[in-house]
Amino acid sequence: MRRLLQIILLKPILWFSNKIASRPQREKIFAALSILLHEIEKHPGKKGPVISIKREDQFIIFSDQHRGAKNGADDFMNAEPNYLAALDYYYKNDFHFISLGDNEELWENSLVSVKKYNAITFEAEKLFVQQKRFYKIFGNHDLYWANDPLAAWQLKKIYGEKVKVYEGLILKLTIDHPIAIGSALTIFLTHGHQGDASSDGNWFSKFFVSRIWAPLQVYLKINPNTPAYNTELKTEHNRIMYEWSSQQKNLLLITGHTHQPVFKSLTYPEKLFKELLQAKSQNDSLKVQQLEAALSFGKKENNKLSEELLSMKPSYFNSGCCCFSDGDITGIEITHENISLIKWSKQKEREILEQSTFRNLHTQFK
Repeated sequence: MRRLLQIILLKPILWFSNKIASRPQREKIFAALSILLHEIEKHPGKKGPVISIKREDQFIIFSDQHRGAKNGADDFMNAEPNYLAALDYYYKNDFHFISLGDNEELWENSLVSVKKYNAITFEAEKLFVQQKRFYKIFGNHDLYWANDPLAAWQLKKIYGEKVKVYEGLILKLTIDHPIAIGSALTIFLTHGHQGDASSDGNWFSKFFVSRIWAPLQVYLKINPNTPAYNTELKTEHNRIMYEWSSQQKNLLLITGHTHQPVFKSLTYPEKLFKELLQAKSQNDSLKVQQLEAALSFGKKENNKLSEELLSMKPSYFNSGCCCFSDGDITGIEITHENISLIKWSKQKEREILEQSTFRNLHTQFK
């Protein structure tokens, strides 16, 4: 019976869930991001810290774990082994850990149950806290950390010491480039729910998730988070985030929230289509053939793309999520030299999906 209902209800439930989950409003997103950036720059430490990246510094950014109660509605459960393997790697290799929001699924679950069923991952994160290498940003599904009077006390109980929660964070990097010595690059990080009518303080979305979607998900065992690399173009929300970032000077924007990995402003199919356009312009018939074959599964979607991709500014990045249906997780690594989109697969192995030097990015801003 459950299997039959899965087949019948999967598509309409996911369609309605997506409609409820995201209603981005361009003007509100632009205003919210601009105000937050200004507040952090003018008053560091209140809304978020400003950190200058030193040559030896390394950062890993994970978002959207959505840790739950180990039931059918817990999207994180299948990805937990990868997450623990990743944290072990980054701790041993001296990375700073930026947790970019929606780490706990508190629309569907009580904090008591999340703490009970995720003690092992909290302990793994605690190691970063003890080394002063942990930064916690709140999202819409764990907004509790930003507005509940007991949040600070709860965090101290979990991590053993005080942990401050921020709305955003800024990394400052000085570009070491022959034609741009001393140029500063601002890397602005926030969860990305700001300005989304379905996420930014919307009571109905929270009601739907907790009272309707979660019980259905428990029974039907549906995880709506498709694998990291799929045929989808940028969501409307990601597109608006890109538009805002492209209007800023010497700034990269990194968010989560949409669960869709984006690197240098492109999703995976958009990246392939851009390479196809470049190969055609260079009359590289072999590469054209290979890319057309790779894109054949998304031909309908690719028809929506245009040569505007060739002129897009590489200013927007999205960390994806830590709750894909196949158990994979994605994140973004930052060093003094490079920014990388990475994936940890079920084999608990780290894979670099995309990588760019900051020098290269800076030259593309001109």
